[in-house]
Amino acid sequence: MNPIPLYYVWQYNDVDRAFWLEHLEPWLPEHIFDAHTHIDEPRYRLEALSEEKRRQHWSNEVCEPIAAADAQRCYELVFPGRKVSCLTFGMPLPEYDIEGSGSNLQEECARRGWYRLAVVRPQWSVERLAEELDQPWVVGVKPYYALIGPDPTSRDRYLEASIFDFLPHRQLELLNDRRAWVTLHVPRSKRLGHPDNIAEIRQIRRRYPKVVLVIAHLGRCYLLPQAQQALPQLADDKGLFFDISAVMNPDVLHLALNVLGPKRLLYGTDNPIFYMRGRRQWSADGYLNRTNYPFYFNRHREPPEVEAGYTLYMYEALGALKQACQRASMGPEQVEAIMHGNAHRLIESITTCDSPQH
Repeated sequence: MNPIPLYYVWQYNDVDRAFWLEHLEPWLPEHIFDAHTHIDEPRYRLEALSEEKRRQHWSNEVCEPIAAADAQRCYELVFPGRKVSCLTFGMPLPEYDIEGSGSNLQEECARRGWYRLAVVRPQWSVERLAEELDQPWVVGVKPYYALIGPDPTSRDRYLEASIFDFLPHRQLELLNDRRAWVTLHVPRSKRLGHPDNIAEIRQIRRRYPKVVLVIAHLGRCYLLPQAQQALPQLADDKGLFFDISAVMNPDVLHLALNVLGPKRLLYGTDNPIFYMRGRRQWSADGYLNRTNYPFYFNRHREPPEVEAGYTLYMYEALGALKQACQRASMGPEQVEAIMHGNAHRLIESITTCDSPQH
């Protein structure tokens, strides 16, 4: 088939279609729920990304906002024949009009039957947060450390902040009362395994047990040593959940299945970022993203014949999950739970005010 426009500079092509048919179509369940996806109209970006910030991190370079209609179209293209829904939120960055974006996304969720997390500023009062949580289709919040304050040169000025610096206790008290969902991107360069992150997550779970706490990206444990150091420390808390968005390493996913179990894992894409075409390679202390577009970060190109075989990062991530599930002897019931059932159950626990604990 001819390439079909997908998102930004990426197209959907025969390589993607072949990957889908061979690896994913026979394996994925009928229903798919994306529990971590960013949708934002381009008009809500208030300032262009500075060249300094663009070069700071690879994700800055590829993360162009995607409108709801385009996100719907992309879902239909990459998941043919599947029924797809999502839990979505805008870009949690100070260079976006978070309030305007949230109002627009609220309308889109009502139109499409999606659920939403309100991107929340740490400066918001309890009353302001309550206004967001009172809206239909809103099941919780998405805090982020960058919203502590703007910085034109770096997204990571507040990387070493405490969780409570961008998710303050007064907000957590209300979120606990509302049994709300929180998708938490943990701070600190040492990721989930940092002792302060472990201690603060345990504190949240102890003081605010009704919050549906979902740790994003497996706590940013993209490398096996990171996951081995962090995940076992939280294995005993059956009420703590993890989305696997942006995790492409099958060894990490296999460990998560064994340590946490399939009932605590939620599928997520982290799109639009993972519409990027390419593959990821790991070393003992880092990873290298390969792609076929001349981004600044993409300085170590592979031969054209290798790049011609690249598929979408989101397909590579699903392929890694499939490998991990097969190694862990996970059957269709467990796959369905990760891809849809777990998130659906948690949302029902919020919308019906039943406890998500089990």
